[in-house]
Amino acid sequence: MIKENQEFLNKLNIATDGVAIFLSMIAAFFIRFSIFPSELGYIELNYYIRTGVFILPLFLLLYSGFGLYESFRSHTFMVEISQIFKANFIGTAVLVAVFFVLKIVDISRLVLAIFFVVSVVFVSSKRVILRKVLRAYRKQGGNLKHVVILGSGVSSGEYLSAIRKNRSLGFNPAGYVSDDNGLTGLEKLGGFDSLDKVLSKLNPDEVVAALELEDYRHMQSIIDACEKNGCKLSIIPFYSKFMPAKPYIDEVEGIPLINIRRIPLDNLFNAFMKRSMDIIGSVLLILISSPIMLFAAAGTKCSSPGPVIFKQKRVGLNKHVFTMYKFRSMRVNGKEETGWTTDHDSRKTRFGAFIRKFSIDELPQFFNVLKGDMSLIGPRPELPHFVDEFSKSIPLYMVKHQVRPGITGWAQVNGFRGDTSIRGRVEHDIYYIEHWSLLFDIKILFLTLFKGLINHERLVG
Repeated sequence: MIKENQEFLNKLNIATDGVAIFLSMIAAFFIRFSIFPSELGYIELNYYIRTGVFILPLFLLLYSGFGLYESFRSHTFMVEISQIFKANFIGTAVLVAVFFVLKIVDISRLVLAIFFVVSVVFVSSKRVILRKVLRAYRKQGGNLKHVVILGSGVSSGEYLSAIRKNRSLGFNPAGYVSDDNGLTGLEKLGGFDSLDKVLSKLNPDEVVAALELEDYRHMQSIIDACEKNGCKLSIIPFYSKFMPAKPYIDEVEGIPLINIRRIPLDNLFNAFMKRSMDIIGSVLLILISSPIMLFAAAGTKCSSPGPVIFKQKRVGLNKHVFTMYKFRSMRVNGKEETGWTTDHDSRKTRFGAFIRKFSIDELPQFFNVLKGDMSLIGPRPELPHFVDEFSKSIPLYMVKHQVRPGITGWAQVNGFRGDTSIRGRVEHDIYYIEHWSLLFDIKILFLTLFKGLINHERLVG
């Protein structure tokens, strides 16, 4: 049933994407010539309508090429919107190039620019609605994807728990196949030698092999049974806990190699884009926040004796130690390189507590970003003393030093700042590193504005 449903959903997705793209061109026309009126002559609406119809095959083909018509049960919306952004950018660029080659000079370039923005918004909004409708329908028991689980060990138990925890994904476990009886709470359908009969009888939408190391001797017969019955086979490797969220598979003379820790920012283009955003963003933010920094400098100077700018050694990219700048929020003391700031820290001044409360003390770090020591977004840098300590007790802690540290990050907007769980912070940092994209950075910037600026430390009484 799921195959028929998926085919219908794909057709519905394609049709509604086409409508959204077509309406985006019309909306761009009215935005351009209604909100931004021009006295100069321009091509009438009919031409843009014909253009909207003309570009539909191009955009739908791009969407298909970017995997936007595959099942998104296991894809996050951030991945989907990123692909929409890329496809629309390429499609709009091709459209501009065609007009240039054909020497069509009367068409408004601003209409095309507005069309790009509006089309991303329209298509993304439509897909949000579709996702919500499907999730609600799946919670009611509709459009289910029936799966048979192979194995009864830890991996199969974790997979079963995951799909039952989120019913909106629409996975329905029909039972499990194993020579053992270790998977509780689910019907056993038989042993590995009966898999062919089980698949022939149930005809599941997918078979998920979550085998332990000792069961891999059955893999060839499992593949044969799945191929014979036309069932899709997915494999959860027994070493999955060591794998990143998005493993990169290389090849050497036909031999596949799995890269355990692939970092998107290792790509030169990605690194260039992020660094460009850091330079432009830090310059703009320095200009915008300069009045606040002058106020903070004056307040810090008057609050207690000592320098206005507090300089502290932190560990950054590739474990390089750099000097991080902050407005001094504490009295000069001897624990600056090893002391951990707490909620009721007596070293804080009243003015220091105020600027820490609203993250004003962090503003000088825009200069760290401009220098290249830091990024606007990334894992927070730590003191060398704590890096040595945490690297010995917290798994994956040192992975965070494979990217530039940031002023704010995914951990901070999720509440992990100040005196909070280091393990929770590292988990969020690793997630950010492995899932980095410019859109993810922009999302974190917006979340920082709404809920990341206020530090929940108490003001000094």
